[in-house]
Amino acid sequence: MEQSENSAPMPTPLVVALDGPAASGKGTLARLISDQYTFAHLDTGTLYRGVAWLVLDAGGDPADNDAAAAAARGYAIEKIAGADIRTGEVGAAASVVAANGEVRAALLEFQRRFASHPPQRVGGAVLDGRDIGTVVCPDATVKFFVTASAKVRAHRRWLELAAGRPDLTEADVYRDLLERDERDAARDNAPMTAADDAELLDTTHLSIDAAFAAARRVIDGVFRRCG
Repeated sequence: MEQSENSAPMPTPLVVALDGPAASGKGTLARLISDQYTFAHLDTGTLYRGVAWLVLDAGGDPADNDAAAAAARGYAIEKIAGADIRTGEVGAAASVVAANGEVRAALLEFQRRFASHPPQRVGGAVLDGRDIGTVVCPDATVKFFVTASAKVRAHRRWLELAAGRPDLTEADVYRDLLERDERDAARDNAPMTAADDAELLDTTHLSIDAAFAAARRVIDGVFRRCG
C-alpha cells in the first residue's frame, strides 16, 4: 500500500521481552516498564488463559488437542469479556493448552503483530510470557529472564489467591507451581527457557522497586546504544 504524502513510515518499534516462571514478578515489571516508556503491553499469558477458559466454559478438556486448537483459532478478546481467567483452575488449564503446538501456532502471529505494530503507534512494546525472547520475538531489543525461588514464588501466589480461597494452603500452591514449572519447561513446543542473550533478573530477595530499578538500568543502557 502506498503511503499518503502526509504520512511517514513508522520507526521500527523497540521491543522489551520478559520471560520467566509464574509469580516471578515479570508481569508487574512489564506493566511498570510499559508505563515508564509509554509502550504498549501484552501479557501473553492472558491469551492462553483465555483459550483455556473457553475450553472449560464449553465443558471441554484442556488436554483435548482438537478442542484447544479450535478455541485458539477462533480466539477473540471479546469472547472472554467479563470472564474470571485468574483462577487456579484456569491457570492450570492454561499450562496444559500452552503445550499444544497448534494453540501456540494460532496465537503466535497475534503476538508478533502486536510487537511489530503496537497499538496507538507508540514507540515500542513490552511482552511478557514464557517464550517471548526465544520464539515470539527472538530479535527483541532487550530481553529479560525473570525468576525467583520456588518457595518465594509460591508464597507470592498464595497471598494473591488466599483472600478468595480461604481453604487454599501454601503447600497446595507450591505443589501446583512446581507441576506447572515442569510442564512449561519440558514441553516439546517452545519450552520455557532463557534466551542466550537475556539478562537474568532474580527477584527472590528484591522488592518490586529494586527489581524495576535494575531493569531500567539495563533498558536505558541498551536504548542509548540504539540511539
